[in-house]
Amino acid sequence: MEELTKVQEVINIIIDFGVLYSFQILGALIILGIGIYVAGWLSRVVMRMCEKKEMDITLTHFMGQVVRLVVLVFVVIMAMGKFGISVAPLIAALGALAFGASFALQGPLSNYGAGLVIILTRPFVVGDTVSIEGVSGVVEEVTLSTTILSTEDGEKITIPNKHIVGEIQINSFENKVVEASVGISYDDDPEKAIDIIRNILLSMEKIPDTPAPQIGIEQYADSAISIGMRYWVPTKDYFNTMYSVNLGVYKKFKEAGITIPFPQRDVHMIN
Repeated sequence: MEELTKVQEVINIIIDFGVLYSFQILGALIILGIGIYVAGWLSRVVMRMCEKKEMDITLTHFMGQVVRLVVLVFVVIMAMGKFGISVAPLIAALGALAFGASFALQGPLSNYGAGLVIILTRPFVVGDTVSIEGVSGVVEEVTLSTTILSTEDGEKITIPNKHIVGEIQINSFENKVVEASVGISYDDDPEKAIDIIRNILLSMEKIPDTPAPQIGIEQYADSAISIGMRYWVPTKDYFNTMYSVNLGVYKKFKEAGITIPFPQRDVHMIN
């Protein structure tokens, strides 16, 4: 009987609560529903406006999320007001909680702060090729906490944003430079070798005309004249293009009778 009495008391409390606050609950739910819809709608409108102005995709998503979050915060405050809850003490409590949590969450918070700096200053955008902290890849996504790169091998590199802001960054945009050299014999004509290499680079579809490839005598080594070459290739085709150029140089040199010499040393015997 005691258990039935307790159950009945709970049911009576629920009924009384429903009778007293039914309109407040209904009003709060209506406000939340409309607010969520309006927040999503405004977020999409802002994103479409940013896309029409051809803004960076990362900044576009960030602006949309900020608008959505601001609207939702106001909606929650309005819904709480339907129950007569004072917002000022809650804000003060959240501020104190955030101040205390900031010491325990310095790492994640610093990533968010650095991510905000990257999104607003845009030192690089999605599709650029960047080298940071000894790693290199194409920027796939920039979030508040991390920056994600991808490589030609299909690898995903995730870098915490705090390791990007304040560090040296190299941004070569959509391409990456190849720096290579090949040695020819001192008996061969370096101008002929340079022309062969230039024709090979110009015939490669994936090597852009701008900036133009650079070919010339790099140094006079002990056993060969080193012909240096610098050319840009799409980052995702870096190694494949470089290997194709190297093979093409070897074949054309062989057809033209240009020798790629082995290291040599002259030894003189003195009696």
